[in-house]
Amino acid sequence: MERWPWPSGGAWLLVAARALLQLLRADLHLGRPLLAALALLAALDWLCQRLLPPPAALAVLAAAGWIALSRLARPPRLPVATRAVLITGCDSGFGMEAAKKLDAMGFTVLATVLELNSPGALELRACCSPRLKLLQMDLTKPADISRVLEFTKAHTTSTGLWGLVNNAGLNSIVADVELSPVATFRSCMEVNFFGPLELTKGLLPLLRHSKGRIVSVGSPAGDMPYPCLAAYGTSKSALGLLMDTFSCELLPWGIKVSTIQPGFFRTESVKNVSLWEQRKQLLLANLPPELLQAYGEEYVEHLHGQFLHSLRLAVPDLSPVTDAITDALLAARPRRRYYPGRGLGIMYFIHYYLPESLRCRFLHTFFISPCLPRALQPGQPGSTSAQDPNPPPAAAQ
Repeated sequence: MERWPWPSGGAWLLVAARALLQLLRADLHLGRPLLAALALLAALDWLCQRLLPPPAALAVLAAAGWIALSRLARPPRLPVATRAVLITGCDSGFGMEAAKKLDAMGFTVLATVLELNSPGALELRACCSPRLKLLQMDLTKPADISRVLEFTKAHTTSTGLWGLVNNAGLNSIVADVELSPVATFRSCMEVNFFGPLELTKGLLPLLRHSKGRIVSVGSPAGDMPYPCLAAYGTSKSALGLLMDTFSCELLPWGIKVSTIQPGFFRTESVKNVSLWEQRKQLLLANLPPELLQAYGEEYVEHLHGQFLHSLRLAVPDLSPVTDAITDALLAARPRRRYYPGRGLGIMYFIHYYLPESLRCRFLHTFFISPCLPRALQPGQPGSTSAQDPNPPPAAAQ
């Protein structure tokens, strides 16, 4: 069989020179990923020199270097210029940090808040440029949405509207589905799904004209059955499917749609322990007597304690999420989904590829591990715990 001839030494030198030129032109960030890639390439170079002839070694190194470079190089971004973006839920958390960052980059930011005199609104006024406009909006009130739509249309006539960031969200309860009032499901759907749906539909004429971007902040709880987060998770699941549908339907118009699935970050709403205590007391006060008797007050207290204990895993640095929002707005080829946060790759791998029993056990260990309800505890009248050979483990306090 005829062998394919190796290129001459001059040709390999040209390949190496081009790879070096690409490396010099690439927009790389000096950090752990780049240092790890350089270390692996150095180890590969050592192995190739000892195991392969020089032409083959150079070919392997050039291919490996090109792959590493393409993975680590920042994708090309569009200029900010005079682009305008509307961000919801800027009172705190991801919305506030995104508004600050995009304003500093030169965007015209329309930031919605629940109250114009809230601490978050006052902070944005103090630290941002005059380009940033604060708008009061409650996503559960159609009149507020209509007012924001009219303001946006009137104030983006010269620049156009480049992006919409659906960030505002609500999670008002941590409890089993049976213990959660149906009203909490409705309120989560109003804020996390119907509000963004109405706002997005209202802004589509502007976004179609600019061929802009829609970015929505979802949650892994919309992809996985996190214990005690059904009201929040189902609303985020609906939002994620809506955005995937928009992504397909709006592609002919040139609109790109991205969903951010953040990990566990320490936002203001998450770390407000007194607010969660009030919600727990409200839940206990409104539980039907038969449910309170079946589950027991200690069961609700245990869930509440487990949730507060899990807050230790929350990450205080919100920049991975704001970076993802920025990339979704400005990348020439934004991703359909972003997963900023620690451990999400492992969580999704377990969710999609491991048996259901292991998936549930992992979520219970990572987030909330419920104890047995009062009616299922041994010695209680009507207890059925003996029928279940593998009851869920009770976590240590």
